[in-house]
Amino acid sequence: MRKEVRTIQQSVCVALAAIVTTALTSNAQTNAPEKIKWETTAAAGFTLTSGNSETMLATLSLESKRKLKSNETLLGVAGGYGEDDGTKNTDFFNAYGQFNHFFNERLYDGIRLDGSHDGVANLNYRFRITPLIGYYLIKGTNTTLSVEVGPSAVFEEYDNQDPEDYLGIRFGEKFEHKLSDTTKIWQSVDYVPKVDEWTDKYTITAEAGISTSINKQWSLRVVIQDIYDSNPAPGNEDNDFRVLAGTEYKF
Repeated sequence: MRKEVRTIQQSVCVALAAIVTTALTSNAQTNAPEKIKWETTAAAGFTLTSGNSETMLATLSLESKRKLKSNETLLGVAGGYGEDDGTKNTDFFNAYGQFNHFFNERLYDGIRLDGSHDGVANLNYRFRITPLIGYYLIKGTNTTLSVEVGPSAVFEEYDNQDPEDYLGIRFGEKFEHKLSDTTKIWQSVDYVPKVDEWTDKYTITAEAGISTSINKQWSLRVVIQDIYDSNPAPGNEDNDFRVLAGTEYKF
């Protein structure tokens, strides 16, 4: 299984590199060259306890985005591992890449790739490839709200089960708001049902977070994640909930 996971992670990296290449090529083809500026944030969290209980949890994430007049590129990877009294209770790896092309200030189309692995939920891998159409309902200096929809080709495999691929539909929503010059909140939801089994097979991924700056580079943040799988591996719960606290650094 470890070999398969490494293969999945390598494939995700190759796909993300392809999205970056597409973004750079698109920028090079514009008549008026724009300065490429990536905004990158790295976050880390670590918890260790000893005594009556022995626990450890470590999380790492990296997100990068680039916004130009007509294009937008979003990239991210995250992973975590934890143990409780020697028993693994956290083991996940997620990655995504998205490239958007704007028709006007609010309307855009794009393509998105998602990849994930969750050892505790016995999910060896799940890939989603989604061409999409999106629209910014709110696009202000301090507040943005966007919605997206598009067909998804889904490829997944659970431990001790045959691989499965199917056609789904991704409905996405993302909200960001600056409470002040130093504090930001965000929230997002992805709902992906199987086309012919809307009520029986679907996943919902939700996230909400807040970050507060210490200085220009360093911030403290708390993130809440909830992942619901209507058809999990046998013996597993259908809902996973995480609270991740740590620090982040902006490049």
